[in-house]
This record gives sequence, C-alpha cells and structure tokens, in this order.
Amino acid sequence: MTAALPFDGVLFGAAYYAEYQPEGTLERDLDLMQAAGFSVIRVGESVWSTWEPRDGEFALDWLQPVLDGARARGIAVVLGTPTYAVPMWLARKHPEIASETSTGHRIGWGGRQEMDQSHPAYRFHAERVARKVVERYASHPAVIGFQVDNEPGLMLPHNEHTFQGFVDWLKGRYGSVDRLNREWGLVYWSHLLTDWADLWRPDGNHSPQYALEWRRYQSTLATDLIGWQAAVVREYARPDQFVTTCISYSRPQVSDDELAASLDVTAGNPYYRMQDGLDAGADEERHAAWNHRSVWALFQWADRAWSTKQAPYLVTETNAQSISGPWDNHPPYPGQLKQAAFALLARGGRMVEYWHWHTLHFGTETYWGGVLPHSQRPGRVYREVASLGADLKALGTALDGFEPDADVLVVWSTDSKWDMETQSPLAMDDGASPDRASYQRIVDAHYRGLFEAGAQVRMMHARQLAESDPADLARRHPVLVAAGLYVADDETLAVLGAYAEAGGHLVLGIRTGYGDALGRARLAVAPAGLADAAGAWYDEYSNLEAPLPVSAADGFELEAGSAGVEWVDVLQVQDAEVLAVFDETELGAAAAVTTRSSGAGRVTVVAAKPNPELSRSLARWLVPSPAAARWDAAPSTSVTTGTRGGARIAFVSNWSGSPAVVVAPSAAVDLVTGAAYAAGDPVPLERRGVVVLEVADDSTE
Repeated sequence: MTAALPFDGVLFGAAYYAEYQPEGTLERDLDLMQAAGFSVIRVGESVWSTWEPRDGEFALDWLQPVLDGARARGIAVVLGTPTYAVPMWLARKHPEIASETSTGHRIGWGGRQEMDQSHPAYRFHAERVARKVVERYASHPAVIGFQVDNEPGLMLPHNEHTFQGFVDWLKGRYGSVDRLNREWGLVYWSHLLTDWADLWRPDGNHSPQYALEWRRYQSTLATDLIGWQAAVVREYARPDQFVTTCISYSRPQVSDDELAASLDVTAGNPYYRMQDGLDAGADEERHAAWNHRSVWALFQWADRAWSTKQAPYLVTETNAQSISGPWDNHPPYPGQLKQAAFALLARGGRMVEYWHWHTLHFGTETYWGGVLPHSQRPGRVYREVASLGADLKALGTALDGFEPDADVLVVWSTDSKWDMETQSPLAMDDGASPDRASYQRIVDAHYRGLFEAGAQVRMMHARQLAESDPADLARRHPVLVAAGLYVADDETLAVLGAYAEAGGHLVLGIRTGYGDALGRARLAVAPAGLADAAGAWYDEYSNLEAPLPVSAADGFELEAGSAGVEWVDVLQVQDAEVLAVFDETELGAAAAVTTRSSGAGRVTVVAAKPNPELSRSLARWLVPSPAAARWDAAPSTSVTTGTRGGARIAFVSNWSGSPAVVVAPSAAVDLVTGAAYAAGDPVPLERRGVVVLEVADDSTE
C-alpha cells in the first residue's frame, strides 16, 4: 500500500519568483497560471537577502500579495526556507562559514551553497530566518507544505571543525585507534595510528576505507541539516501541511533514503535532454549525472525517487524549456513536455512543477528556460503546459493511491557508488583513467536492458533490502538484480541468498559480493557467500579493451551483437547451467551467463557488464511476458502499468516523431478524453503522444 498524501489529485505548477519580476506582473502571472490549470506554486527558497536584507532586520510582508493572489485563484503554495543561498552580509561578517574544498582553501563567494552547513554561525542565522519566514506564513490558507533548504549536499566541506567532527564520529563507530588500525588495514604504507590526533586530513588520502567513511560522515551532515530544519518547521506547521526538500540525486553528500527519513514525502528534480534525447532509440550511455539523456534514464530517475521512501514522490523542479547554460539550448519538441510529465506520474509522481515560471533576464541561469520566454509573452511552451494542465484536471483523482507495477527489483547501493568513485573498476574511454561513475554505469547497463525489453523496475536501497523479509521479497518481486553491489555486509548477502531460497530469481552482476561493508576485498571466492548457491565462482577478472562477443547455448535467445563490455569475470562453473558463452580468448573466460536452482528459487550470474543487446536478451529471458508484449506495441512505444484500488491503469507513450499505434489487449477507457476501446482495438498515438487508460481487467499484469 502507498502512503497517503495530504492532498487529492496531481499537483501541477511551477516555481514562481515574483521578487525576480518587474513590478506590475503579479496579477497577470497568476491569471495565466490559473488559465493553464496550475494548482500549486513554490516560492521563497532562494532569497535570504530579500527576507533578511541586514543582520536581524527582516522584511516579511512582500510575499503576502503572492499568497493572497494564489489563494484567490485556487492555487496552493509550497513555501521554502531560504537557507541554501547565504546573503553577502553574513558572508562578510562570518567568513569562517565558507566551505573549504581542501584544508585551508575557502570557496569564494558569488555562487550558492558555499557555506559549511554544520558551522554554528551558519546554523544560528539559518534557524533564525527559517523561523521568521515559517512563523509569518504557516497559518496562511494557501500554504499546503514546506520545502526546507534546496538541493542539499553540493559540497564536501574540509573545514577544521568538520574534520574534528569526523574524528569524533569515528571514535563513536570504532571506539579505539587500535580497532580503526585493524579495520582499515593501516599497517599498509606505515599508516598505523597511535593516537586519534594522528589521523591525516582527507586532502591527500589514498585509503579506500578512509574515503568511504569520509563520504558516509559527510552524508550525515546533509541528513542532519534537513532533519534539523524539518523539526524547526514542524513547530509551526499545521497537521495538514507536509514537509519535504528538493533532492538532487547527484549531489555528493546525499544518501537519499537516509536524508528523506525525517520528511513526509520525497521530492526531487529530474532534468533531462529533450529533442532527440527523448527518442526511443537515443543511445548515450555516459549521460550527465543530473541531465538524463535517454528515455530509460528518465524512467530510472523516477524509480530512484520512488525508492527513497518506497512511496509516491513530488517533482519540485523539471524542464520547461532549455536547461543548463547559454551554449546548450534544446527546447522540447511539441508533445515532449506532456510525455515526460506522464512518464514521471506513471512511476509514482504526484506533483509536477516546472523550474520555473518566467525565464530570467539576469543571473547565472538566464538561459534556463521557464514556462514564459524572455519576452514574457505566452508562447508554444505555455500552450503545451496549459494543455497538460487541462489533461491533469480531467484526470482528477484517478491517480490517488496509484502504485506502479514492478516486474523486477533492482538493488541500489549508495555506499557502492561512493566506493567506486575511489576504487573505480571501469576505465574512461581512454583506457588510462578511472571512470568515477562506474557504479552508476554498471546499474545502468542492467536497467536499460530491462526497460527496453518492456519490463518495469522497482528500485530498492541496500539498507531497505537488508531490513526486508526474504520470503516477502520473493513473493512480491520474483526477479531481483544486484549488480555492482561491491560494498555489502554479511547480512545483506545473506538476505540475497535467502531470497533465492524462498523462491526468488536472484541475478548477480559484476562486483557484487566482492567487497565487505568497508569496501575491503573479501577473503573468499566471489560472489562471496553466494558462490555455492550460484554453482559458479571466480577469483580472476579483467578489464576489456574491446567487446567480448557472446553466443547462446541451447534454449537461450540472444540478440545479434550481444557482448560483454569493459569488464569480465573468469567464471569457474561447478554445477550451474551455462546459458551463454564468450568467444574463445587467451584469458580463458568461457561462461558468460550461468544459472542454477537454489531452494525454491534460482541464482543467475552475469559475468560481464552487458552491452544493450546482451542486457535486453537477459531481460527477455528474466521477464518473458512484460506488459508491453501484451499491447502489440510499436517499437517506439512504452507501456507502463499500475494499480489504484481494484483498477488497472496503463500509460502508453510514443517516443518518436512519427505517429504510432498500439493494440489494446482488453477493454480500456482513456481517462483524459473518455474515448473507449474494445479488446483488439487500435489505440492511435500522435507523434510524441501519450494516453492514460483504465484497463477493464488484469490483462496487463
């Protein structure tokens, strides 16, 4: 069951900054928003110096007309605390709050989030302004929720008091220097400590155990910042108001499941490359961490957002027009805004807010496009946004209680992500430098194949996995993929094994089960603790300079061009069935994919990072009957499904510039237009078109 949210329907709107606009535009702006079907705006989070122009001098009344005008038009408001952008008077009075990128090297002022958010001087002033703002407006009837801070975790401060906090944190975790020496292996390179004062600074560190613990400690700073502000806001908030923050999942300090634990609902900011980046065949593997450049990556962001609390989420920012700098202008093709919005709703979103309403005429983000262009004349984008608003109004409460389906569970490990930034198993294209995005790319390789084969994915944090009942997991999620799970304690590996024993199909990718909870290589053959269940093991591996072609054994179908890329494990097969083999090499790597029954379930090992062809082939074997297959869908389309009460809902989208048709597998009704289809009827899709259908029975399960 999904968690209840304190509002009905889907919230729709944009961030709105009247303080950035010329005088006299407020009423016009709000009228245009109302006409476009807006039901929410986000305000206030970026202008501390407007709220508090001088130390202790507060100007709080300027937002009143915005809230009153929104209320008069039936538009709700999410009010932000302005603590992520520090005013210059505070930087001048307290230069010591500046974050240090390395010991003694302060970040210069002029951007945002330059501060060390744990510094007492910063905390004093941040709490004071947050209290003033929230106290002033918490009782306003337009305010339905609060966003504390914004996109936390941009910096990894190296300040003196931050480092001393790290030392204290280590003392609490390890108790003694002797234990730290043992656990980190500090006998190596003469790093043994005799006193806590001997611990070196992170600047020149080369110990992967130090690096992982440093990142874990840093994440506590972002988590504490959000938890602390949430507690402050709740002193003033009404019971019907929610508290959240806007998560940027690529921020280096963010451990999202821990950060959101103190919040009522997850919220975040999916940005994506529009135009050809949302074509069905878009093929850009090394997409930017914050700027997704393929259809599958947009869906993956949505599944990550659900995984944060295993519950519906809000989109506090997403594309309206071009994003990034003045050199990167890619506004949406007609239809793409609606496509992307429905993709996010299909995977559990309950709010879509654009960043932002009006394109700025000044500042760093001058060319980060809003709903209105620089001319401020409503144009094509406004008309498309208004069309989406009308569709969402027609949907009404149809998505209340909606839960996306999941054919496969994919494990996510923030610890493994951090560790692979230090111990990167994959190389960059030059073959000579580490790819610090190795973990993301290993997970991506499996997610992409699953998505492109029509399977739907639920993601789950390794911590959530470790706390789950294996039998219940096997019942709810018959297939579980754990790829790149390098940092894993014994308990997590035991849950994976028990999941297979209970009837689940466990799929192990490269690097899973190789390291322990501190990223130390385990004293065992890999995958540690799971080799017997898998019927195969390895202790030799290699990077690949070129793709290693894969051939199928009897009964296993492979796409042409299937290959392992970048990494291969040299599997030793005991009693597993070999499903696919590599072309012969001098290295001796033979088995590419093996499988073996284990208890009531099965363990499958994939011995290389799969290319898209191999990944899709694996996905079709793992999930032979996904929803898309039942819809007789064109190659350019995606079908994603879910349940709301006893109803089945399907989102069908055409990710191409040409019209397409899908065939309904059973009677269906378009929840936006009311159009009805009988089983076997063609459902036409305009180019880059999307429909939301209620399906009469469970044919899409």
